[in-house]
Amino acid sequence: MPNRPEDAASQPTTPDRPFSPVIALLTVSSVWDSHLGAALKPLGLTTRKYGLLAHIRATPDISFSELARRSQITVQTAHTAVHALVDDGMVADGTAIPGAPSHLRMTDKGAKALADADARLAELDAGLSAQAPAFAAALKGMHEEPVGGQ
Repeated sequence: MPNRPEDAASQPTTPDRPFSPVIALLTVSSVWDSHLGAALKPLGLTTRKYGLLAHIRATPDISFSELARRSQITVQTAHTAVHALVDDGMVADGTAIPGAPSHLRMTDKGAKALADADARLAELDAGLSAQAPAFAAALKGMHEEPVGGQ
């Protein structure tokens, strides 16, 4: 795969442009987000929809508010993305009554798409880990306890 993670960290530094781990991490993140997006596209998913489906799988009957909180997006953004998943037949809203709390559940179609997406993610994880094992190891645990997270 192009743009190995080490490439972002090896950008030339000068006295007026010192190495920035933040910029390096953002560059690496952008590259791998692009790879994941390309892997998910044939499944009708984006990285955001993939994350939302994973949260819905983990917590059946989750509300839009809780889904938005866990995804660190606005409730309106969650509504928009979930409605697209409902339209695609991947999610069902057990309530769907205006003003009533929603109870979101994944459908069989959503479960299949999520399983396929998980397999594609595993392939990408293996590729990144093989290309940059020290980098992959350094990232372990950061998802659960992000640096500077809240």
